Amino acid sequence: MKCPFCGYSESKVVDSRPAEEGATIRRRRECLSCQKRFTTYEIMERLPLLVIKRDGSRQTFDKMKLLNGMLRACEKRPVPMQDLENTATEIEQELQNSLEREITSTKIGELVMKRLKNLDEVAYVRFASVYRQFKDINTFMEELTKLLGDKN
Repeated sequence: MKCPFCGYSESKVVDSRPAEEGATIRRRRECLSCQKRFTTYEIMERLPLLVIKRDGSRQTFDKMKLLNGMLRACEKRPVPMQDLENTATEIEQELQNSLEREITSTKIGELVMKRLKNLDEVAYVRFASVYRQFKDINTFMEELTKLLGDKN
């Protein structure tokens, strides 16, 4: 890290602490040449994720779209907003950890359904009905039967 005052390339860390709720690290440094102090911030680099849609088009992953989809499924249901935000963060983290840069919308939908099933079964069925595009009452009943079978 170059000193902003004299340009010397070596400094020592005097103090280090988390900032922005742990998303970054704030470091106080002291230049080994001029002894002046300065602050740096260290952030984790996130690689962009691309979502491959059903029609083959690609767009960047948007956690807010994921959260909005879950919010619609949980409308008028007793699911705390914090649980939905945590779920969206967990899914995003799982996708980042997979090291795949392109993820199908199908895989994302399956991750959402897996988690919604544990949060609220009605929200799960709502999300599944849109996501799986139920064509008629029979496919809807098949999904409900699977859900009831999983509980037993």
